[in-house]
Amino acid sequence: MAGQQRFYLILGAVAVAAIGWLAVKVLGAPDLPVVAAAGTRDTTGFQGYVLGSPDAPVEIVEYADFQCPACAGFDMVQFPDVKRRLIDTGKARFVHRDYPFIPQAHPHGHLASHAAACADDQGKFWEMKDRLYRSQGQWTFQKTGGAYDIMGDQFAETGGDRGAWEECMESGRHAARIQASVEEGARLGVNGTPTFLIAGKLYPGASSDEFVRVVDSLIAAGATPAP
Repeated sequence: MAGQQRFYLILGAVAVAAIGWLAVKVLGAPDLPVVAAAGTRDTTGFQGYVLGSPDAPVEIVEYADFQCPACAGFDMVQFPDVKRRLIDTGKARFVHRDYPFIPQAHPHGHLASHAAACADDQGKFWEMKDRLYRSQGQWTFQKTGGAYDIMGDQFAETGGDRGAWEECMESGRHAARIQASVEEGARLGVNGTPTFLIAGKLYPGASSDEFVRVVDSLIAAGATPAP
């Protein structure tokens, strides 16, 4: 009887170990510290990812969540036109701010923001931004580990150092900065993504034509570059 009990104990231990191994293989979920602890604040003075001339008279700030389908739609459909008509012409500069504010609906939002931040360490933010949105349908329904692997593959396509990117991800280096961006947006009244801030006014979603109209009207009214 004692031998039989010992056999079942060993069998149970093997089963538990097998289940744990299978979970790691299937879920592959690394414990990534990409969500800042409560109460942490940004102390780096980071003001967002900027595209365009510092001398542009108008600044367009986007608060966005990489897991938000509407943000992906804007980036793929409207943003190229905004870039061509406003950024490339020197009328406006564009600033991306992270706003992964609904983790219940978008559980990989912070992970994606941190993936882009780590890409930025190697000068690859805009390339990574483009890839994250275009691959959103691939990683958004994955477990954490699967999403992480896809994002790593997307970063590798930019030509950056994947090992350094993974080290950055595992360190949670930019988590506090991302959280500070979320808190900033909340203070401004951002309650959805994408939301744009232009000359102190919030625009919850906008078309490239609307951006051109607003920017042109501000320039006509004498807008000058912010100090």
